[in-house]
Amino acid sequence: MIKYFKTGAFLCLFLLASCVTEDDIYLPDTVEPDPDAGVQVQNFMWKAMNFWYFWQADVENLADNRFPNTPEGSEMYTEFLASEEDPGNFFDNKLLFSEDRFSFYNDDYVELTQSLSGISKSNGMEFGLVRIPDSDDIVGYVRYIIPNSDAAAKPIQRGDLFTGVNGSTLTEANYRGLLFGSSDTYTLNMATLVDNRPVPNGEEITLTKQKDLQENPIFLDEIIETNGTKIGYLVYNGFTNEFDEQLNEVFGRFKTGGVTDLVLDMRYNPGGSVNTARLLSSMIYGTNTKDVFLKARYNDKYQKILKDQNTDVQDYFADKTGKGTPINTLNLKKVYVLTTQGSASASELVINGLEPYMDVVQIGEKTRGKNEFSVTMVDDRDNNYLYSAKRVAKIKSDNRWAIQPLLGRNENADGFSDYTEGLEPDIPLREDLSNLSVFGDLNEPLLAKAIQEITGTVSAKMDFSVALPMETITSSKLHTPIGDNMYVTDLPVIK
Repeated sequence: MIKYFKTGAFLCLFLLASCVTEDDIYLPDTVEPDPDAGVQVQNFMWKAMNFWYFWQADVENLADNRFPNTPEGSEMYTEFLASEEDPGNFFDNKLLFSEDRFSFYNDDYVELTQSLSGISKSNGMEFGLVRIPDSDDIVGYVRYIIPNSDAAAKPIQRGDLFTGVNGSTLTEANYRGLLFGSSDTYTLNMATLVDNRPVPNGEEITLTKQKDLQENPIFLDEIIETNGTKIGYLVYNGFTNEFDEQLNEVFGRFKTGGVTDLVLDMRYNPGGSVNTARLLSSMIYGTNTKDVFLKARYNDKYQKILKDQNTDVQDYFADKTGKGTPINTLNLKKVYVLTTQGSASASELVINGLEPYMDVVQIGEKTRGKNEFSVTMVDDRDNNYLYSAKRVAKIKSDNRWAIQPLLGRNENADGFSDYTEGLEPDIPLREDLSNLSVFGDLNEPLLAKAIQEITGTVSAKMDFSVALPMETITSSKLHTPIGDNMYVTDLPVIK
């Protein structure tokens, strides 16, 4: 069974878990299918989507009056659920709104929830793929290597290029199968840039995926001292709440180290926990718990419940972590954020949430454009289908499927959420295949540009004219591979 993110980026909903309990709401009774029809998974999917899905009112199949709660309605409902034997096809073909780019499913909620915690089957090489100009051929470039992974023990590093896998040249037609197929081991055919074109160099590197590899999203944190200025530099690759305490410790070091400026590098960060985004934003801006960080808007059905309860769902900046540790905040008035097309969801939420309160200088490329939030849902009706690690025993044992549907959109304190096309950078600057450099190198183009903006000076070695700009068609990170499979619909090219 293929499990996948349609476009990969996701934003796990903290607000929903914190504001909805069994005592607050209940799911209304709806029609039941024939219990012998073998459509339990489809039944769970329809019921969860009928109540929670952001576009429920726009999908005819999810209408409240679609199937009357009568014997005849039950027969119609059973026939509808059985119309797609594969639950994944049922979810995609019968329940999704045409404009939905991000809702997805998985046939194993354990695998899904582990992945959302940064645990996955991976060889540790995070990479991007771009198309070679005037060609269907594709070149891969290494973005970074996860520590303690198989790739970390191999002679491969950020900036390395590959044009083939297992001796086959990568093309638009075959890259999915070669890089995201069922095989745990593959051999990369490496390449070198010659006159700004990738040329195979004969080198080969074999990588093997390992189970339960957990990535620490805090890839690099350091204090850069230049021209009398102390700049905190944080490469942050995922909003994983298991590392919130470590993140707070980083800002503690920044604070005691006298940091006056911050460069937040989220160019490869596809998103994650809303609460972690709130905590990170508080570490940057401040801990006034009366300042609104975000406002959540759900579908009409749930919005009515909130209105009837006189509840306005919004979240505020934090003064403590989830474990009660005081937030280490820099209380900044300006922050520099590095972005690419791989910056999505919670990364965009941080940028948008901080905008009403401080000067956010975005350097790099336009972000992905995911302003919706989602939550993991499983077959646990008594908990409104919301996944809870404390209720695993309550999930129906014969149904391990999970869905991650979009539930709503987040607005900032000014009410802005209109960035489905992505957040445009203040200073456009694309990454360059010929000069990716290591993270923290003061001559790495995006970091160097941020330092120039902070200090007013530029390294004598730095040339901001990009030799080989690139647009990523996809990446291992953006498509966080559930079951090591992914799909893309858009294929921009190097220009």
